Amino acid sequence: MSKIADAFAKGKAFIAFLTAGDPSGEKTAEYILAMEEAGADLVEIGIPFSDPTAEGVVIQEANIRALNGKMTTDGVFDIVKAVREKSQIPLVFMTYLNPVFHYGYEAFFRKCETLGVDGIIIPDLPYEEKEEMSDIAEKHGVDIISMIAPTSRQRIQTIAKDAKGFLYVVSSMGVTGVRNNIETDIVSMISSIREVTDTPAAVGFGISTPKQAGAIAEVSDGAIVGSAIVKIIETYGDDAAEALKTYVTEMKNAVHSC
Repeated sequence: MSKIADAFAKGKAFIAFLTAGDPSGEKTAEYILAMEEAGADLVEIGIPFSDPTAEGVVIQEANIRALNGKMTTDGVFDIVKAVREKSQIPLVFMTYLNPVFHYGYEAFFRKCETLGVDGIIIPDLPYEEKEEMSDIAEKHGVDIISMIAPTSRQRIQTIAKDAKGFLYVVSSMGVTGVRNNIETDIVSMISSIREVTDTPAAVGFGISTPKQAGAIAEVSDGAIVGSAIVKIIETYGDDAAEALKTYVTEMKNAVHSC
């Protein structure tokens, strides 16, 4: 069983996101381990990019801070290496096509395999064009995680049939960021997915409170939280570990209770 499959086999999953290099590479590795200790089942690591088109202000600013701190793709791999010295928690990169393309598909995914990166999410990679890298990623044991947005309604089953690892179900139109209300018909989207695949489907974009996370977990296989975590790191900087543990524990408990 892959590490991603194992994360969902334990029950409803809580998936945490943070931006690599914010506030530093060393702290990113520390915070990944802290969130695992608090109950995170899988961690998404954002590779900083100058034009993160799917991200809201909170994560955009984290990208800027990380890039200003000279974080590079190789620096992100160093973070993974540091985490893997202490943990086998499933790790998934969140990035854009440009950094992977410029690194070189073969070199990038070979390094992912060597260091133990389990999957990758690329928001600006169209489903119809993912074949240009999917064979290389599969050869190196890296799942390309597909995203299904509310606008994908006519294509949900087409995308879901081909899913690897887990499906990232986008809860709301627009970019990432905390939302007071999530009004998308998630139940209908999950139902459509379940008609064609048993691949786990986790929901992200806008989730920030235990109440929201619990409601999402009731109708899906897990909740993904990014902006709220990045905001904690922005607020506490080098001293965010305890605040992250408290928050992740609350969110995991809400998800696990479903």
